[in-house]
Amino acid sequence: MKLRYAARAIADLEAIADYLKPRSPQGLANVRAAILDGLNTIVQFPRAGRLQDAGGVRKLAVRKYKYLIYYTVEEDEIAVVAIQHGSRRRTFSDR
Repeated sequence: MKLRYAARAIADLEAIADYLKPRSPQGLANVRAAILDGLNTIVQFPRAGRLQDAGGVRKLAVRKYKYLIYYTVEEDEIAVVAIQHGSRRRTFSDR
């Protein structure tokens, strides 16, 4: 399956980088690697994430860091909807 990023997800990734880069470039690299690992998990196991209360949205928690990847599974692609830190107000709720 291929990944498609919603504008919101791209903005989330840019905001994460903007926040972390001046504070800790190595921390940014570590978080980026962890998020990519989570995205690879989703590609291999699209239904691995917990189903949310919003139409077909799933959530996968990134290991080691408290980031949450929200996505939907479509016929031949996975749409990444948002990527948020777990301490922030959540866009979606668990079922």
